[in-house]
Amino acid sequence: MSDERTESAGRFAVELPVFAGPFRLLADLILEQKVDVCDVSVASVTDLYLSYSKQADNWTLEEATWFLAVCAVLLELKVGRLMPRPEVLDEEDMLGASPDLAYARSLELAAVRQVAGDLARRMEDEALHHTRDGGPPPEFAHLYPDVLERVSAQDLARMAAGLLRPPPSLDLYHVTPIRYSMEDAVSAVTDALGRLGRASFRDLVADCEERIHVVVRFLALLELFREGKVGLAQAETFGEIDVEWRGHEG
Repeated sequence: MSDERTESAGRFAVELPVFAGPFRLLADLILEQKVDVCDVSVASVTDLYLSYSKQADNWTLEEATWFLAVCAVLLELKVGRLMPRPEVLDEEDMLGASPDLAYARSLELAAVRQVAGDLARRMEDEALHHTRDGGPPPEFAHLYPDVLERVSAQDLARMAAGLLRPPPSLDLYHVTPIRYSMEDAVSAVTDALGRLGRASFRDLVADCEERIHVVVRFLALLELFREGKVGLAQAETFGEIDVEWRGHEG
C-alpha cells in the first residue's frame, strides 16, 4: 500500500510560479526550507488537487489523508511566518523603558550590597578569634567545666538564627502610607449630607486635617455624583461648589 500511495501521490503534479513538478517533492523542499512557504498558494494547490481527484482512479483515502495533513502543515508554517513575532526584551531594554523598574532594581542592588557588607564585616570580626588548642594541666582536668553540658541542639539553632538572620530593616520612605480611604470619605460625605440635605464643599471638608483628606473627599463626591446620589452646582468658575443630597431618589 505504501508503494501505491507513493506512486499515486507522485503522479499529482503542480505548476506554480516558484515550482513545477510533483507535489510530494514540493512538500519536501518546503519542509527542508529550500522553498519559501509564503511563495506557495495553498488555495491554488488545493484547487489543482480537487481537479486531479475527480478521476476515480486518481483518488484514494490514504492519498487524500496525506494531502490534507501536508496542507495543514503548510498552513501552520505560513501562519507562523506571517504572524508578528513578539519582541523579547533583554534586561537593559526593560530597565530603560521603565523608570519604576530601574528604581526597584536599584533598591534591590542596594539591599544586596548592604547584606554583603554586613557578612564581610562579620567574617573579619570572627577572623580575630582563635580557639585555645591546649587544655588544662592533667591534675586540673577534672575541674574544667563542660561548657556544652546544658546546651541543646535547639539552643544552638536559636543562637545561629539570631546571629545570621537579624530582623530586616526595610526602608519605606518612598511609599506613601494610606491614611484615608475612599470608603471613609464616602461615609463622611453621606453622613453629613444625610443630616444637612444641602451643603457647600467647603463645609464638607471643614474637618479635614490634611490636603490628602480634601482630595479623597472630592473624589468621593465625584463617585456619589456618578451614582446619582448627589447633585453638584457651581455658580461661577472657581466659585463655591454646592452639594445637594439625592440619595433618596435612587
